Amino acid sequence: MRLHRLDITAFGPFGGTQQIDFDELSAAGLFLLHGPTGAGKTSVLDAVCYALYGAVPGARQSGQGLTLRSDHAAPHTRTEIRLELTVAGRRLEITRQPPWERPKKRGAGTTTDKAQSWLREYDTSAGAWKDLSRSHQEIGEEITQLLGMSREQFCQVVLLPQGDFARFLRADAEARGKLLGRLFDTHRFAEVEKRLAERRRATEAEVRDGDAALLEDAHRMHQAADDSMPLPDLAPGDPGLADAVMSWAAIARSTARERLTIAHCARTAAESARAAAERVLDDVRERARLQRRFAEARERAALLEERADAHRAAQKRMERSRKAEAVAPALDLREAAETEQRRAAADEARARARLPESFADAGVAGLATAARRAAEELGGLESARRAELRLAELVRDRADLDREERADEAVLEDAEGWLAEWEQTRAGLQARIDSAQEAATRAEQLAVQREPAQQRLNAARQRDQFARDTDAAQAQALASRERALKAHERWLDLKEQRLRGIAAELAAGLVDGEPCAVCGATGHPAPARKVAGHVGREAEEQALAVYRRAEEERAEDERRLGVVREALAAATAEAGDAPTDELVGQTDELERLYGAARAGAAQLHAAQEELRRAEHERERRAAAQQEAALRGAARVSRRDILDRERDALEAELNRARGDAVSVSARAAQLERRAALLTEAADAARAAEDSAQRLKDADARLADAAFRAGFDTPQAAAAALLDDAAHRELQRRLDAWQQEEAAVRAVLAEADTTAAAQQPPADLHGAERAAEAAARRLQEAVSAQDAATGRCTALDRLSARVTASVRRLAPLRDEYDRVARLASLAAGTSADNERKMRLESYVLAARLEQVAAAATVRLQRMSSGRYTLVHSDDRSGRGRSGLGLHVVDAWTGRERDTATLSGGETFFASLALALGLADVVTDEAGGVRLDTLFIDEGFGSLDDQTLDEVLDVLDSLRERDRSVGIVSHVADLRRRIHAQLEVVKGRTGSAVRQRGAG
Repeated sequence: MRLHRLDITAFGPFGGTQQIDFDELSAAGLFLLHGPTGAGKTSVLDAVCYALYGAVPGARQSGQGLTLRSDHAAPHTRTEIRLELTVAGRRLEITRQPPWERPKKRGAGTTTDKAQSWLREYDTSAGAWKDLSRSHQEIGEEITQLLGMSREQFCQVVLLPQGDFARFLRADAEARGKLLGRLFDTHRFAEVEKRLAERRRATEAEVRDGDAALLEDAHRMHQAADDSMPLPDLAPGDPGLADAVMSWAAIARSTARERLTIAHCARTAAESARAAAERVLDDVRERARLQRRFAEARERAALLEERADAHRAAQKRMERSRKAEAVAPALDLREAAETEQRRAAADEARARARLPESFADAGVAGLATAARRAAEELGGLESARRAELRLAELVRDRADLDREERADEAVLEDAEGWLAEWEQTRAGLQARIDSAQEAATRAEQLAVQREPAQQRLNAARQRDQFARDTDAAQAQALASRERALKAHERWLDLKEQRLRGIAAELAAGLVDGEPCAVCGATGHPAPARKVAGHVGREAEEQALAVYRRAEEERAEDERRLGVVREALAAATAEAGDAPTDELVGQTDELERLYGAARAGAAQLHAAQEELRRAEHERERRAAAQQEAALRGAARVSRRDILDRERDALEAELNRARGDAVSVSARAAQLERRAALLTEAADAARAAEDSAQRLKDADARLADAAFRAGFDTPQAAAAALLDDAAHRELQRRLDAWQQEEAAVRAVLAEADTTAAAQQPPADLHGAERAAEAAARRLQEAVSAQDAATGRCTALDRLSARVTASVRRLAPLRDEYDRVARLASLAAGTSADNERKMRLESYVLAARLEQVAAAATVRLQRMSSGRYTLVHSDDRSGRGRSGLGLHVVDAWTGRERDTATLSGGETFFASLALALGLADVVTDEAGGVRLDTLFIDEGFGSLDDQTLDEVLDVLDSLRERDRSVGIVSHVADLRRRIHAQLEVVKGRTGSAVRQRGAG
């Protein structure tokens, strides 16, 4: 990496734009960066780091953003860093702008712009720059990849801070480990240690879980074996756990199989005993059954003998019933004829009872003749019925004419009264219409005047308000100008006082034995003292902030005053000079007149509509009056016609009614008489027919009873059985025959007869013996099932135990391997003799490389006296690996680097820094670092040592490097001709560059 050009604008102490040509400075190999304390030498290095990584080095990176901006910069000048460099054979240009709080383009106040970045590359073929990216993240990743190192590594390797390496020489192993870990990024080795420890804990937990599961299966096997075998006392993690469980499981399975064989033999014997007992029980049960069967048959035979007489009587009753069944049809026929005759006689009696007494003794022929005469008279009344209906219609029509006459008289009277008042009504409505039209005209005229009057009143009110606002704004602007003037004078006074006492302020930070920030001397014989009333930087900055706020308030107040004055002039031009109260009165009067006119005009439509309805009503009433007169003339002729027709119909009806109330009543009398006579004739005829049928049925019944063998029909009827009695009697006869046959069959059986001759069977004793045999068999079966279940459970659990042991075997091997590796990496293993952690081991190797590279330059700087060596001895109780000693060739002794003097510490740390730069560069992939910076420390060297150190730095040119030295030492200005001087002033710092020529 080689720097070419750096442009700094409004950054740190640089208020304007400063350009640095590193190509000119690097031509001589060495160049000096110097200037007074606080001028901005370190800010140049900060700008390089910020351009590359977007952040400044070390502790200065906190509070970036707006604090990077120079206090001396103009308000509209934006902070910007532009760096041109060559890295990995590519010429790049990086531009970065941090966040910027700038004044607003419109109005007062400020706004914040976001940070911006640009990356460009020079295209040699095209001879122009091309854009690569504007993304902060992409630019950062690209630069980090090209340089091969992080910002922390860059600050240690390229910007060599000697103070940090001096502390590195005096630090203990832990502090050295932290620095080397950041530079060489060995955290991945620490992560390996962590991952190994986690893996060891994880595998250990898995092994313990597996052992716990194995023990749980062993306890299940112990329970399955009925606790007959004691389980070994084992715990998870025991070395011989798997073998012990496997051996115990084999013994348990063998014992269970022996018990199963014994249980099987016992079951076979119990089954044979039970079969013999059941055969004996079956024989006893059969003999007892046959004996009971014989005794029951004897009892049933005795019972049949007792019921023999009743059986014979039932047989005779059945024979008489079968004979009577031949007479049953004649009996049914005679009963039906008798029922019909009684019903016909009753119907005849009821029909004759409804007739007049003159027809009580009339026969069938007389009743029929009387019915015919009544029907003929009824037919002659049809014409009279039609006349009666027509007379009813005439009466209704005559009543309707009377109703219409009364209604027309009312219509004529109402119309005449209303039409008499028509002219007066029309005149009143027309007057209302004329008044409403005049009010509408006045409302239109007043509406034209309303809006200008209201606008003038509003303008007058705004004029009064703006006048009051103008007085207040003018007073506030005057007060703001006075406050801003006083604040400005206060700030200038405090700033002048601070500049007069700046020496005392710098002297307050001096410490005995440490170099001065201005001259570099470690002795401070007469530091300046603060006088009474000294003004510090904080007081000056507070006064400046107060002045800026006061100036902003003054500008805002004057702007507000101008706005209010413009508004007052516009309102006065519109409102004029008339007082506001006078304009209010005029506007209110105008609104009152306008409201009254609008109210009157609103009645126009209603009046017009009412006049239209009145005219329509007049036309309707006149038409109704004319129509009523026409209907009255027509009613007179219609009434005469109806009266003549009514008189003729009434004479005809008087002849037809006779002594009845009406023709309809006379017709109803004749219809009832004809119906009663017809009904009585039919009933008398039916009674005569039913009496003849009954007589015929009696003759047939007597003949049927004689042929069936009965003396009288009554005897035959008594012998006849109904269906239910017949079925019951037949069932009893059949049951007797079946029982008699069954008893005879049982008594004839040879087995039953033989069993009856034997002693009574002992059934209870045989059942007890069979039950005892069955219980013994059930116990044997249960014992065999339990033994089978134990064998099955033990086989299943044994298979699970075997599978668990096989699964845990590689897991145990993995745990042993991981545990050994984790202990070795953590430095706790016996194989790790020096108790070095893995990260410490890697850092020790890197430190050994750094010490070897630093020794090459340290021997030249110390004239061959000192050599840096790495030591991996343990210090106290700590772990070994990061010790650093110096070998003194004059004494031949090896001692700690903390015993070096101030000058010796400087060139030793410088050699260490250069060696570290070489090692880190190689670690980063061999990226060439053609530009280095060394910050301070040269004031502690004598002339001879300074020459030797400069020779070493000058030798870096052999590798085409350029080294920039940051120092206050005056002798270096004479020795190094290429210089970059930073000069500070009241308006900000500036750089002056001088080449080697």
